[in-house]
Amino acid sequence: TNESTIGHLLGSGDLIVHDSLAHNSIIQGAILSGARRRPFKHNDWQELDDILSEVRHEYRRVLVVLEGVYSMDGDFPELPKFIEVKKRHKVFLMVDEAHSIGTMGAHGRGISEHFDVDAREVDIWMGTLSKTFGSCGGYIAGTHALIEYLKYTSPGFVYSVGLPPSNAAAALAALRLLEDEPQRVAAVQHNSRFFLAEARKRGLNTGLGNNTPVVPVVIGNSLHALQLSHELFERGINVQPILYPAVEEAAARLRFFITSTHSEEQIIRTVDAVAEELKKIDPKYLKFNTDVEPVTPPAS
Repeated sequence: TNESTIGHLLGSGDLIVHDSLAHNSIIQGAILSGARRRPFKHNDWQELDDILSEVRHEYRRVLVVLEGVYSMDGDFPELPKFIEVKKRHKVFLMVDEAHSIGTMGAHGRGISEHFDVDAREVDIWMGTLSKTFGSCGGYIAGTHALIEYLKYTSPGFVYSVGLPPSNAAAALAALRLLEDEPQRVAAVQHNSRFFLAEARKRGLNTGLGNNTPVVPVVIGNSLHALQLSHELFERGINVQPILYPAVEEAAARLRFFITSTHSEEQIIRTVDAVAEELKKIDPKYLKFNTDVEPVTPPAS
């Protein structure tokens, strides 16, 4: 969805400015478009502001692309600041909500609800049906004019097949469940904070993790990350390693995905197992901040 949309909307004479940790689909879309591409330092709205102050006048159209929750690191941007920059320089803003829709905000409506900003302040919202909604496919949300334009001209949509009714029904059922049971959102947010706090108590390096359902445990060694994943699987814990070249060797990691149905007992058992197996591989991996405040359970 990212690749097709970005690749279609922008072209020669345009500029795409994206977070340095943006998902590969965003980068591939920028390459496909033929526009100039320039990254800015992760979550640094001030550097983005500086870049646009310097070069905005050189381009016809400029698109800034962020993620609602960064898929490898589990942190998120300060959206209101990026909206201010977008308005100041008269550029378009796109947010990839693959990991933030259903997990951020009191009702799971994503990063706009989390920061209490009008969703119309963002020009293009991208999301997937394959995570929170447990189905398959992706979507773009925006103005009526934008959606009509994409519907009739985007090659990735026009020359593709429609979403199977079964997948559409599954995603719709998940969306209705999310609306009817916001306590599920509170549960996943609590579990995310709890996992992160417990991991840090045990000295695990959780990188940029910031209380979202994506929690990295950074190892910095692809072989050891693979070994740790295997040992955890033998103990009944399924977590996949992220290895070079998907990330830099120094950033090789395991990436945990937290859900509303995980129990605190399962979380404690998991982080204990990670710490125990890492200690066997090399005790040096257990040396990070362990001074962590307790996490309060959500109200019933």
